[in-house]
Amino acid sequence: MRAIVLPLLAGLSVLALAGCGDKATLPVEAGMGADPKLPAPNPTLLPTVKIATATGWAKGATPVAARGLAVKAFAEGLDHPRWLYVLPNGDVLIAETNTPPQPGEAGGIKGWIASIIMKRAGAGVPSANRITLLRDADGDGVAETREIFLQGLNSPFGMALVGDNLYVANTGAVVRFPYKTGETHIAEPGTKIADLPDGPINHHWTKNIIASPDGKYLYATVGSNSNVGENGLAAEEGRAAIHEIDLATGSSRIFASGLRNPNGLAWQPKSGALWTTVNERDEIGSDLVPDYMTSVKDGAFYGWPFSYYGQHVDVRVTPQNPDLVAKAIVPDYALGPHTASLGLAFYEASLLPAKYSGGAFIGQHGSWNRNPLSGYKVIFVPFADGMPSGAAEDVLTGFVNADGEAQGRPVGVVVDKAGALLVADDVGNIIWRVTPAAN
Repeated sequence: MRAIVLPLLAGLSVLALAGCGDKATLPVEAGMGADPKLPAPNPTLLPTVKIATATGWAKGATPVAARGLAVKAFAEGLDHPRWLYVLPNGDVLIAETNTPPQPGEAGGIKGWIASIIMKRAGAGVPSANRITLLRDADGDGVAETREIFLQGLNSPFGMALVGDNLYVANTGAVVRFPYKTGETHIAEPGTKIADLPDGPINHHWTKNIIASPDGKYLYATVGSNSNVGENGLAAEEGRAAIHEIDLATGSSRIFASGLRNPNGLAWQPKSGALWTTVNERDEIGSDLVPDYMTSVKDGAFYGWPFSYYGQHVDVRVTPQNPDLVAKAIVPDYALGPHTASLGLAFYEASLLPAKYSGGAFIGQHGSWNRNPLSGYKVIFVPFADGMPSGAAEDVLTGFVNADGEAQGRPVGVVVDKAGALLVADDVGNIIWRVTPAAN
């Protein structure tokens, strides 16, 4: 009886939550661009919960590519692939990873419901804790070689090669491994270079890294430990920030702060500036707050948790900090409320149509706190002179089917050695490859 009643209660709880909250009054596009609309907050007694239940793809089904593009599977049958990295020889590394154990996370009814939401969204599986290598030696756009490259990791995410060293961002530390061109497996144990904030509460566990162009530093993303500081500001020490790590000494400092959950990192090819994608806060309505991409300035503060999108004060946060709010920088480009914009890659190759040159591809993992759904697609933002220069365009859609189910959810995006776009789909367990459409 217990085996029947508990799932039934779980389902009823989620259905009850899904009927609560609010509905968007603006199209998601209103919360995009250099000047997004920011209506008044609309907190509700229970948060808006609308989830695209994860189902995976039917055999032979694919996302829908934009006009002029085509998409096919580069590799299938992976285990929750989240992030990608292309090695100089063209091999592709995939972080197969998921949430680490978090004994300090919220318990009781709230924690129970959160776990149900995670499972429905496709994030309830244990972490494989490995990096897999894919190789397409014959150049047909499908990886024929698949090898376990590194294993026994701790919820790995970001990767960066500097010289003969491969750096991996586990959820609690950056680790260095020796690398030789062409090898398909690393057996040597890693060497810890720097700690990253984690602990029994590890609310935003993904840690991404990118190397500076001169190879002297790594920049590491660290998300917040809460939505808006409800676990106490002491639990946010070193979090909601991008850290700069000196590879010669292992010492680190906060490079930029007030970034609720930064994920994607990329160097803008025209300006040379570091850019990031950031997931903003939840539970003040379907129309707030837009996720965003922004250039990252050394020493800058971007608002979290005290304010959003510059100096819009979040009254839920205690204590308030008006001095910090006064310093909060407005992000460069909004990506829509609750889109969960994660992946970021600037296009510097020439395989895809010329209009994509210099612009940014962004993987949007998809919403849970917006009605109707937002995200669940890959978009492109054009750039000119180092800054966004127009409206976002859809690149891959169709991740949510007509029944509102998530066949897939895009996460990391990267450009392969041939110039195609690769997209990690952690619900479909597929890496998609986007190329020009055949004439």
